[in-house]
Amino acid sequence: MQLLRGDYYSRQADGNRLRQTKLVAARGVIYDAHGKELVNNAPGFAVALQHQNSYPKELLTKLGSILNISDEEIRQRISEQQYYYEPVVMKSNISPQMLTRFEEERKNLPGVLLMVHPERQYVYDNLAVHTIGYVGEVSPYEMSRQMYKDVTVGSIVGKSGLEKQYDSVLRGVDGFTVEEVDVTGSVVQNYDTVQPQPGKNLHLTLDYDMQTRIEEFTNKHLAYLRRSKKAPNAYAAAVVAIDPRSGAIKAMLSTPGYNPNLFVQGISEKDWQKINNDPYSPQLNRAIAGEYPPGSTFKIVTGSAAFELGKVKLNEKILDRGYHPLVPTMRNADGEVLGWLNFIQGLAMSDNVYFYELGYRAGIDAIAKYAKIYGFGSPTGIDLPDETSGLVASKEVKKKIWNEGWRLGDTFNAAIGQGFNLATPLQLAVMLSSVANGGMHLQPYLVSKITYADGSLYQIPKHSEPKHIDVSQRTLDYMRQGMSATTKQGGTAAYFRTLPKAIAGKTGTAENSHGRDHGLFVAYGPVEDPELCVVCIVEQGGYGSVSAGPIVYQVFE
Repeated sequence: MQLLRGDYYSRQADGNRLRQTKLVAARGVIYDAHGKELVNNAPGFAVALQHQNSYPKELLTKLGSILNISDEEIRQRISEQQYYYEPVVMKSNISPQMLTRFEEERKNLPGVLLMVHPERQYVYDNLAVHTIGYVGEVSPYEMSRQMYKDVTVGSIVGKSGLEKQYDSVLRGVDGFTVEEVDVTGSVVQNYDTVQPQPGKNLHLTLDYDMQTRIEEFTNKHLAYLRRSKKAPNAYAAAVVAIDPRSGAIKAMLSTPGYNPNLFVQGISEKDWQKINNDPYSPQLNRAIAGEYPPGSTFKIVTGSAAFELGKVKLNEKILDRGYHPLVPTMRNADGEVLGWLNFIQGLAMSDNVYFYELGYRAGIDAIAKYAKIYGFGSPTGIDLPDETSGLVASKEVKKKIWNEGWRLGDTFNAAIGQGFNLATPLQLAVMLSSVANGGMHLQPYLVSKITYADGSLYQIPKHSEPKHIDVSQRTLDYMRQGMSATTKQGGTAAYFRTLPKAIAGKTGTAENSHGRDHGLFVAYGPVEDPELCVVCIVEQGGYGSVSAGPIVYQVFE
């Protein structure tokens, strides 16, 4: 044996004696705008099998009883990782009870490793969960399709939100240690260690206090709407608060949500089924991927198109008979008849007939053009994954979807934000910012800077250059005047006049084929020097002034 197969047995002995163990790098910390830690790391342990061609059945059974996983699951993990040299991670972030049992049985578990690694910790549970995201172990599917760069089996990666968008920055570089171990796997001597390099930190534009307050009173108001029967199915909503001077997102809410800490240790079947089977889709980030008819908030676009084309004058009176004579079935909500109105009155009172007329005069092509100028129909470019584009109503869109020709009634619907129009809350916030700041289109963003672990600056993310939208200052002034009148006596949101500073706003009610109408409200303030734009949508909330308006009111309060 020694003479003929000495080299073979020497390699076998070295393989058993020397062990290389990965030292997992800590992911970067995520801070709010004022340096408050939103996401950090805590010490954790993982149990792994040293890579071998085969494993004793008794060993796997004992390991499964300690980790509370089946033999089938253990063998599946071994099979999935059979072509990799790395240890086969059986369970990450084990509980203290499992750790104690493992230590008690350690001498009977040869080839089983206990690996120390940082465990992701979401300090405030589900706060801003759709924005921040969560992490999990990279899957064989993701590995096979190279969805993440420079990862190995067992690596923890960002699965959604900022954790996914900035994964390569947050992840850091793993290290390793070479150890001499005895037959039980206990360390005898350390030979070499390469220390891991921690990931870089994200500094967000989110304001913890504002985010917390918005989440609290949004959920409280939704509960009130359901309890009072004003909106029995008001379980879902989205809120976006943005600084119109820079594009910085100060708060972003999508509800319902979930606790990202559930995913850190590998989510249980029970918890996953609860999230996955929820009819209100708690994993959907409604702020950037929820597409809704914008309702009367879109009247800003229709008004802009009419003024830019010279189709209406500011003080020109248009008669509201309660319906439009060209399409008599197109009426106001609840059959209202408001008589002669100029633009400021028409916008403040959200009169549909007035805007049917503006839509008729401007035409669908012009409405579609100015919708795109305001940013509808395209992603905003925010630094988050999975943002959707929405939809701008047009003849081409109807032809493509329904294979039908365009009718005047379609133009009327488009003019008041119904029909084929779809927008995300973030798109509405970008449009509103352009009105508030005098016509500048700004790319919204969440990360203000990225720093090394020691706090020194690594990078300030670049954003597209601000550009002036192709809408005149005069027209923008008219929009601002109409929105200011909305929150005064006679407007659809007159209760805003009780705030100490003037706020400009616009109500919206969007038709919903799956139930009660959605309620919307958009506002910016203070009017004289806007610092904040807020957009809110309450699914199946009914009138925006009742469902979404009070949430926006409390943000400004």
